[in-house]
Amino acid sequence: MKPILVFQTDFTYKEGAVSSMYGVVKTVDRELEIMDGTHELPQYDTWSASYRLYQSLQFWPEGTIYVSVVDPGVGTHRRPCVAKTADGYYVVTPDNGSLTHVKKFIGIEAVREIDEKVNRLRGKGTEGVAIFHGRDLFGYTAARLASGIIDFEGVGPEYPVEEIVEHPILEPVIGDGTISGVFEINDPNFGNLWTNIPLKDFQNAGFAYGDMVHVTVKHEGTVAFQQKVLFHQSFGFAKKGDPMIYNNELMKVAMAVSQGNLTKDFNLNYGPDWTVEFTK
Repeated sequence: MKPILVFQTDFTYKEGAVSSMYGVVKTVDRELEIMDGTHELPQYDTWSASYRLYQSLQFWPEGTIYVSVVDPGVGTHRRPCVAKTADGYYVVTPDNGSLTHVKKFIGIEAVREIDEKVNRLRGKGTEGVAIFHGRDLFGYTAARLASGIIDFEGVGPEYPVEEIVEHPILEPVIGDGTISGVFEINDPNFGNLWTNIPLKDFQNAGFAYGDMVHVTVKHEGTVAFQQKVLFHQSFGFAKKGDPMIYNNELMKVAMAVSQGNLTKDFNLNYGPDWTVEFTK
């Protein structure tokens, strides 16, 4: 069976960019199956592209080709690439930080720079276009790879995995009865905030389901939230409207408001300057 193609971008559906990408794929091979990851990534946010890629990639069938296009440097010197993961997936993306989490938490076996002389859309009057590599380079190359027109070696020249551009990933700090980290991403629809603290580290620091935990959130060193919060497995254990701590889908500690919106209700957000400390 031919690999599934999954696309994530910051394009939205407000105009024809996504449709054009998919049209190119079907022009290469009408049999290819195209699925959406998301087209609502924050604009220009390669950190979010990296995180969402890691969040969903592992749940697709082995061999899936994931096309991730958040490309603020489109048309410039950043490398367009295809990465082969240690567990048999392919990621087609600009090498601009979007491979950070996949490299760290899954592993990348090899990476190749897309050879634009071979793997670029031709004959559609787009040869002079420098601002739509999602259509002319990434979508086109992914379709050629999925259809078998090229193999991985046919993408272009290999370069060292060590040269992949990465964002810094902060690690939690664990003490006796205390642990601190950052809010590294959000759940935008519900306003939840996900930390960089693995559940096992949280439990090793002495926290258990049912505990009331003292939480201090700071933004650039200034306290933005401070109160005792319930830690439990899921939202229904907290009263409606109450903040709570829970174990999210990636086995990391997160915070929410039961049937509410943590980011809006308490004016919180994510990023390296949003620190959170949990104390017994």
